[in-house]
Amino acid sequence: MLQQILTDMFISPELLAELSEEQKQVLFIKMREEQVRRWKDREARLEKEDATLTKPKKASVKSVQWLAGMDSDVWVWVMGDHPADQSYEQICDDIIAQRAACQAQREAEELRVKKEAELVKRFSSVLMDSELQLWKEEVERQEVERQEVERQEVERQEVERQEVERRAAAQEQSQQEVEIKKREAEERRRAEEEVRRVEQKRKQEIYMDLREIREERDDQHWQDSLRKSKAADLRRRSIAKQTRDDHRRQSVKALERGRVAAVTKAFGGDRPALPPKPKPRNLTVTSDTLNPKHGVRRTLSTSSREHIIRWFQEEQLPYRAGFQKDQSRIASWFHGIISRQEAEDLLSEGEPGHFLVRVSERILGYVLSYRCKEEFKHFLVDATEGCYMLLGHQIRFTSLAELVEFHEGEPITMSGGEQLLQPCGQRPSGVDYADLFT
Repeated sequence: MLQQILTDMFISPELLAELSEEQKQVLFIKMREEQVRRWKDREARLEKEDATLTKPKKASVKSVQWLAGMDSDVWVWVMGDHPADQSYEQICDDIIAQRAACQAQREAEELRVKKEAELVKRFSSVLMDSELQLWKEEVERQEVERQEVERQEVERQEVERQEVERRAAAQEQSQQEVEIKKREAEERRRAEEEVRRVEQKRKQEIYMDLREIREERDDQHWQDSLRKSKAADLRRRSIAKQTRDDHRRQSVKALERGRVAAVTKAFGGDRPALPPKPKPRNLTVTSDTLNPKHGVRRTLSTSSREHIIRWFQEEQLPYRAGFQKDQSRIASWFHGIISRQEAEDLLSEGEPGHFLVRVSERILGYVLSYRCKEEFKHFLVDATEGCYMLLGHQIRFTSLAELVEFHEGEPITMSGGEQLLQPCGQRPSGVDYADLFT
């Protein structure tokens, strides 16, 4: 049964419920070892496959081409370095000259319009033929021209003055910007040095403070977590070690007490031959789901009461399961198909060390129920392959009576010290295994 569980890496909930805590720990350790072994095999296989495969290189679809110059080198142009490039002052002068030309053109156009209006007014009016009127108009025209010339001169001087001021302001602003940038860079450098110095100093102070705090007061939470982790690891190691010691010790004890001779005698000529083992039944309810591999028999974990009774009568009763060692009568510790709660109710009436062996109500097998000082423990007994053994143990017995007799002298587990001291019998109201023998 254990080998089948490790092969499938699966255990049904009903079967798991019948296991004790020690058996669950042993099963967990063995399943974990099987998982690690499978992982190592898979990693080795993948490394071999990767070594044989070569990944093709993908052709690059992106490319960059640089413009080449006359010297077949990459063509580079930096503004201001070429002899034909203008300076900043020359560019400003060109812009100002262009603006002055546009302004003069607009003013000439306005003057041309005024002259045209004067000529039209002068030659179209009949009242303008007197010399006085002509003189007045000439004087007015000259005055207008003089004023226009003065205005243009003032505007030109104002434009020149503004341009000079603008150039001076731009140059001063440029110098100020350069100076500000230098000062800003210097201030940034000093500030960065100060921040680094403060950071290093603060880092050292915080480190010393934390170190002093750690030396003065231990972190209780961290210590508790570390202690719990170490305790859990030590407990797992201890359980594994105890399991190995149990197997080694029980194997030696079995040899010393003549268990090998008993097995040889049981299957030898002194004992009458057992009837042939019945053929396996075809249970369509669970054969597909619980037996995925052909040729491997697996204990059913979801069986009805009728199936369990038929299994006991056809496969276990010929082996005199549940009888005393001399096969004279049914053993006092044997019980029928009862639940875990019913077994605990029976054991609660006795003292620690009381035990019973019951037919499991969920699987085709037996359960050894034992009463401790503060709790009850239930150990699953594997009844497959024509022998009886506790799940997780390696010693096989030819009958339930031999298994019980062996653990009356030897504890089931070293950690729990479960030694079978007193069998728990039937209630006075009646026996619970009547339906198994009828």
